[in-house]
Amino acid sequence: MEGALSWIDLAVILIYFVFVLSVGWAVSRSISTGDDLFLAGRSLGVAAVGFSLFASNISSTTLIGLTGQAYSTGLSVANYELMAGFLLVAMAFSTIPVFLRLKMTTVPEYFERRFGGGLRKYVSVLTIFLTVFVDMAASVYAGVVVLRTFLPAIPFFPLSVGLAVIAGIYTAAGGLRAVVYTDIAQAIILLLGATVLTFILFGEFDYQWSNVIQSLPSGHLSLVRPLDDPALPWLGLVIGVPVLGWFYWSMNQYVIQRVLAARNIETAQRAAIFAGLLKLAPLFIMALPGAMALSLLPGLENSDQVFSALVAEFLPVGLAGLVIAGLIAAIMSTVDSTLNAATTLVLHDFLEVDRRSWSSERILAVGRWTTGGLMVIATLWPLVIREFPGVFSYIQQVFSYAVPPVVAVSLLGLFWRRARGRAMLATLIMGHAIGAGVFIYRASYAAMEIPDGLPHFTIVAGIATAVWMAVGLVLSEVMPTQAGESLEGVVRRTDLTVTARLWFADVRILGAVVAILTLLVIVVFR
Repeated sequence: MEGALSWIDLAVILIYFVFVLSVGWAVSRSISTGDDLFLAGRSLGVAAVGFSLFASNISSTTLIGLTGQAYSTGLSVANYELMAGFLLVAMAFSTIPVFLRLKMTTVPEYFERRFGGGLRKYVSVLTIFLTVFVDMAASVYAGVVVLRTFLPAIPFFPLSVGLAVIAGIYTAAGGLRAVVYTDIAQAIILLLGATVLTFILFGEFDYQWSNVIQSLPSGHLSLVRPLDDPALPWLGLVIGVPVLGWFYWSMNQYVIQRVLAARNIETAQRAAIFAGLLKLAPLFIMALPGAMALSLLPGLENSDQVFSALVAEFLPVGLAGLVIAGLIAAIMSTVDSTLNAATTLVLHDFLEVDRRSWSSERILAVGRWTTGGLMVIATLWPLVIREFPGVFSYIQQVFSYAVPPVVAVSLLGLFWRRARGRAMLATLIMGHAIGAGVFIYRASYAAMEIPDGLPHFTIVAGIATAVWMAVGLVLSEVMPTQAGESLEGVVRRTDLTVTARLWFADVRILGAVVAILTLLVIVVFR
């Protein structure tokens, strides 16, 4: 499915590159402090935070992985996106008020405030690993896979270097403000490009939904699948996907960093709910095209190539450039977000710049050099990821074994006052040791193409979270309190008071609307 881009398509892509680099240069002129670099001066509004939450999440791995997985296994993969609607609403009334009242800079800082210093570095190391080796590197890999379809003469590695370097330049220069401003444009380009592709593909079925249904296997367009479904069984949807989503939206630094940059709590809450509304779109403009592609382009061997095949086969000159620009936007959005987040974690959780008497110039210099170092990893690790069968599967499976202990500890810390630091640290260590063993066990059996006898990884994630919450509860009763633990301001309060004067601006009503719309979509496509 290789196809050369026209000069018009290449011009559209070039204009995009010039735009993002210009934004980075322009914003860098206003960066004077570490707070500007890491949190945009804590001054962002609803649209900026909401669009940035959406764009940083809808990365190239989502655009390519979601489309490819829908081609292979059906529409149920869109549940990962739809579940975000519920979770972003929950986040608006749980973690956002706590985190913003504490005026934190990093998520691991919460664990230090709640349980003492030991958990901060543990969670920070884990978050940096997942951010750099899963989110960031997988986004670069997914982007290179598609771009090589249209630029086959350029080898894998040089493309990987180019994508990482461009994102690294404007991230290091402009910090989070540059990341967020480019995210707004990237989200719009991505939504426009994917919508155009969906509309054209739907035209292949004469714009008749009944024709789409008849052309695909039974159940391919169903979101709720049987218990033995290999892609996403209904039990995994109920108990596992929320676990992965809770970590991603409430405990993931590169997501929360945007929330922490909001000007106040209510702004952050509205932005999260707005992002939850936007998360309805991927079902229709990313997963659905992948599902329809099974009828339009049968027999594709590599599911990660589905998106590029659709672009090459169905989009005319000019529009292909727009959609590829949308893909590049998605790549940049995640790479810049993860670079900035990982840099923030290194400087605040390990170098502890907020506790040193460093000048603003030194903090900015160290931050930019750190971004450069992480950028090198982003260029190299995709060489490893390409050996894994399916980028979306790579991401979800790594997360499903890494995050359950963190989710268990975070929920206990937020909602149970008797949770104790030593007990939580022991829970994390045991949880990750056993999780790593299970992952290795499953990977070895998968390599031999032998059934491993374990449930779907989403079911395992749900069960593991429940188990580690129980372990944390028991250990908290038998292990003593350690120095540094606190309850002041770090346990979730039940206050839902808002200051909105108009009913339609009330975050409680807005949240309920998004939750109901998400539920209706699931019911319609059940």
